[in-house]
Amino acid sequence: MTTHTTGTREEWLAARLVLLRAEKDYTRRGDELARQRQALPWVRIEKDYQFDTDQGTASLTELFLGRTQLLVYHFMFGPDYTAGCPSCSAIADGFNGFAVHLANHDVMLWAVSRAPLAQLGAYKRRMGWTFPWASSGGGDFNFDFNVSFTEEQQRAGDIEYNYRRGGHVLDAAPVHPRVAQLAATCGTDGRTWSRDRPGLSAFVREDGAIYHTYSAYSRGLDAVWSMYPWLDRAPKGRSESSSWLRRHDEYAAGDASGLLCCAPAQAEG
Repeated sequence: MTTHTTGTREEWLAARLVLLRAEKDYTRRGDELARQRQALPWVRIEKDYQFDTDQGTASLTELFLGRTQLLVYHFMFGPDYTAGCPSCSAIADGFNGFAVHLANHDVMLWAVSRAPLAQLGAYKRRMGWTFPWASSGGGDFNFDFNVSFTEEQQRAGDIEYNYRRGGHVLDAAPVHPRVAQLAATCGTDGRTWSRDRPGLSAFVREDGAIYHTYSAYSRGLDAVWSMYPWLDRAPKGRSESSSWLRRHDEYAAGDASGLLCCAPAQAEG
């Protein structure tokens, strides 16, 4: 028998109406946060960032592909990884579906990582993704937007991530078992793995100049992690007491039972 609170339909409806008021308030506060994000001052980009793309070398301006707005997902895939971060991969699984809608609403979406383009391309084919993905290579882009750090910075605890400066739990000694486990799935060790971090940055192009308008990191990315809003509405929520997350092609075949009829065809590697 369940240990969860049970009740009549009338009791459920009364509780649901109380929750509805809270949900509406949350929605209105979300609308206000969106307005505050868009009201942030713009910072002009002065550096000439260069990226490797499937179409060749491209500047930050060229990543806009004619749009006036650009969203960059800082995907954790360092030059020493053999596979992309599974958490970033879960976020990126949703890009194929909505990237076309953004592109037709004057917003270009790119993933950017430090790994070489050939490595990104091979992983992209494995995952069956079609969204654009650029390599920032040995440039400053990842470092300037606080999603990559040098070994020296890590050793000194001189890291600024998620608007906090100093040491970070990912850099603590000894390496946390969960960090080591995630790093192993990417073919590297915990310290190397944690020198790259996830994030999202927004840019706008106006009157021949490019401006940085917004960045978010860590749990600031929850809102773009498409499965979390669904899990938050499931009866047992996120239920993340154990390490459950895998890349979508790593779950056992039985885990996809009932989905096989609508699963997308896997792109050839």
